[in-house]
Formats: sequence, structure tokens, C-alpha cells
Amino acid sequence: MMNNIGPAPAGVIINRPTRIAVSRLFPDLERLAQLDDKLYFGGPVETALVSFLFRTDTPPEHATQVLDGVHFSTNGELLRKLLGRDKPMDGLRIFIGHSGWAPGQLEAEIARGDWALAPAEADTLFDRKSGHPWPEQQAPDSAHRT
Repeated sequence: MMNNIGPAPAGVIINRPTRIAVSRLFPDLERLAQLDDKLYFGGPVETALVSFLFRTDTPPEHATQVLDGVHFSTNGELLRKLLGRDKPMDGLRIFIGHSGWAPGQLEAEIARGDWALAPAEADTLFDRKSGHPWPEQQAPDSAHRT
């Protein structure tokens, strides 16, 4: 959940990798061409918006802390700086689009049982072994995960 995207609740879907390589979003960064990392589908709202979650011990400008050591941003300059690191995709997930709800809508969906609430963990969020950080077996009776 990233409430700073707009006035109503908003967030990104963290377990929906696309088939689009990160390198397609940044064709001028030749070093990304060799990477197999994909963009993630953050949701159906503003699909031209690029946002990202990343790990850092030092909170940078233009980012909001969402977990201890994990930050969220839509700042393109910051993203390019992160992509310039030796291992650009370590502790970084890039999203296109986001999810959003009208005021009161998310609360109603939670009350109805549409969402299973669970604490987020940075290690699970950035697990590169799977495109699905929170597998279905954690909530077999739930239609959605948050």
C-alpha cells in the first residue's frame, strides 16, 4: 500500500511479473540488455506511470519509506541512479501502473473478506527465486492478497 500516489488508497501488485524486460523501458542503458529481469504489473491505473520499490539503509530524497529499509518512488532520476549500480536489480522491483480504490472502497472489500491482510517482509518482497513473493498456499481461501 503506497498512500502517497493520490488522495485515496493506492498501491502496487507485487507478484505480477510481465513479459516485458526492464531493458525495454531503458533502451539507452545498454548494460541492462544482458539482464533477464522483468517489469511488474503494478495495477490497471495509470499504466504509463513507472514506480519502484527498492532497498536502502539511507533514505534518499524523492522516496517514501514503506517498510524498514524499503522505499517507494516514482522519481525517474533516482531510478536511473539505482540502475547504475554494479548489480542494478538487487533489491529493486520496477512497476508499470498501480492499483487504486475510491474512498471507502478498500475498507469495504476488507470487511467483506476480499483481502487477507498479512505483514509484509522485505526479504520476501525481493526474493528473486520467484515472481510470486506471497504464494497462494498462504491464503487458500482468499481471492486476493495484500
